[in-house]
Order: sequence, then C-alpha cells, then structure tokens
Amino acid sequence: MDRRKLIQHAGMAGVLAAGAAPAIHAQPVLRWRLVSSFPRSLNTIYGVAEVFAQAVRVMSNGKFQISVHADGELVPAFGVVDAVQSAAVEAAHTAPYYFYGKSPAFALGSAIPFGFNARQMNAWMLHGNGRKLMDAFYAGYNMRSFAGGNTGTQMGGWFLQEVRSPSDFKGLKMRLGGGLVGDVLARLGVVPSNLPGGDIYQALQKRELDAAEWVGPYDDQKLGLHKVAPYYYYPGWWEGGPEMDFYINLKAFNALSADYRGIVEAAAALAHTDMLAKYDALNPAALKQLVVAKTKVSPFSQGIMDAAFKASMEVFAGNDARSPEWKKIYGDMRNFQRDQILWFRFAEARYDSFMSAQKI
Repeated sequence: MDRRKLIQHAGMAGVLAAGAAPAIHAQPVLRWRLVSSFPRSLNTIYGVAEVFAQAVRVMSNGKFQISVHADGELVPAFGVVDAVQSAAVEAAHTAPYYFYGKSPAFALGSAIPFGFNARQMNAWMLHGNGRKLMDAFYAGYNMRSFAGGNTGTQMGGWFLQEVRSPSDFKGLKMRLGGGLVGDVLARLGVVPSNLPGGDIYQALQKRELDAAEWVGPYDDQKLGLHKVAPYYYYPGWWEGGPEMDFYINLKAFNALSADYRGIVEAAAALAHTDMLAKYDALNPAALKQLVVAKTKVSPFSQGIMDAAFKASMEVFAGNDARSPEWKKIYGDMRNFQRDQILWFRFAEARYDSFMSAQKI
C-alpha cells in the first residue's frame, strides 16, 4: 500500500494528516502495541487491526509504528480492556459487548439484541449521540474509542440438532458472543458460554457445546464449524450490525501530537470501512460453499423470534433498573433507532425485499 493510494482511501482526515508530513519527519519513531481479541487466522475480524496499523505506519512515513498481537499472544481475548485501562498496552481491537460483565453499557457500543443494523449504527455513532455517549462512559476506564469495523448482520449460529420452537432451546449449551445475549437466551433455557473464537470448533467437536455462533459464512467456514454442526440458522438477531472498536488508552492518546491524533482517526476510519466491505464481498461465496457441503441453512421460526424479542425487552428493563449508564445510553439509542426503522421501511427494506425475489 503506497502513501498516495492510502490517502485517497482515507479521505479528508488522511489528507490533513499527510499534510503534516514535514513535522512528522522531525519526530523520533513512536512504537505502540495493540492487542486483539481475535485469532490471527481470521483475516477479516483480526485483519482489520493490521489494516489500521499499516495505515498509521504509511501516513506517518514509518515514524508511528503499531505492532498487532492476536488473542493470547500478550493477553487473553477478554483481557484487552484491562490491559488498555492499566496502560500495559496502548491500544486494543475488540468487540465491546465482550465486556458486558464489567458494565451492561459496554454492549451498547457494539450490538444488542434487535438493535441497529450496520448503517444505522454508523449514523448514530457519527451523527447522533453514540460516540459522545460511549466515550463519556469509556473515560471511566481510561479509554477513548474509534470504530474498528462492522460485520453486518450476523448468522444465528451452528446447532447439533434442529431448533423449531422456543422450547427446543431448553438445556442447550451454546457459545454466545457476549453476556447480554446470554442473559436473553437464558430466559429461553439456554446455558450460555462465552468462549474465544479459536476454541469453538473443539468445544463443538467434543460435544461440550450443543450450539455456537461466531460471525457469518466466511469466518465460520474458516473455523470449520460446518464440519462439526450440520444446522446453520439465521439471522443473528442479537447482532444486527455489531461494531468492533479500537480502544486507546486516554493518556497515550492525549500525549500524541495533533498530527498523530489525526492519523489515528483517519486510519481507524479506513479500517472500519474496509471490514464491512470485505465481509460483504466474501460471505456470498462462502455461503454457497457451505450449502454444497450439505449444511442445512434455515431461518429461525417466527415463534423463536417473538420469544427472543420478548425476553430481550425484559432484560433491557432490568438493565434500566440496575445501571444508570445503560439507561442513559440505551434511551438515546432507541430514540434514534425509531426514526431509522421508519426511514429504512420506506427505502432500503422495500428495495431489498423486491430485489431478493428477482432473477438477475
């Protein structure tokens, strides 16, 4: 990736950062470490951190270098927030909802059941109150956030047995991506587990799990989940548009020059855009290959969707009662979402519904 090409992709923020090159040349090399919650084998969700680091290096003419460390190399997948908060490392790339156990409000920075799709999440974060509210919350953990990719709506996961009704979830041991959806599905009788992505295949193979969700066709195929569980359900109603985030230690970020802060912002924007585009480009072929491999792809029934929605609303009401941070951010999110749903119903939803029935 050469500097001119990267600036074209990064947009105005990148141009501004690149315009500061003479000042950057005079600075010594700055080195940061970034820890990821994802395995190196996934060039999508892990790879976005490398896109970010490369962009920072190119725009700074090699004067600002960030080394990227996969799950377990420096810290475990679910230890990255503690590492950034304590300044053991300068940055992390992760899914905010992994840290629901620290505070329910973390999930609102990523995805909640029956929440935003990817475009709506971007709108709330960039032109609503989303980023402002989340960063005010993250400040309590000594962190600043930047959008670090979005998967788009995910699949609902892999099951050893068919699930036709809410009663089929009773007693299921299921890997889920965060504590919030675990709270919701526990109301349907699920026994939730929150394993890192690299451990899912083995747990299904050994029948330590009855079901597991990860992301979608491309990543799921890379993990080989179709080899150990034949039933693949959709949609992942708990992840309509989950944002990944770059977390940066506040002291480390504030110590950056204005030039470097601009570079970090531009590099994050580039990486964020690249991730969703990559998933949208790669998932269709992977889904076809999974079907050829005899995967049974099915939608969740209306009964399951209705029961999940009801359980979600009950959990959200409980979070309102126990977490002032959740209540403040959740209320703003839902107010924004109501108008988004209205707009998408008139445009995107109708268009997509029509096109899905056409032969082209």
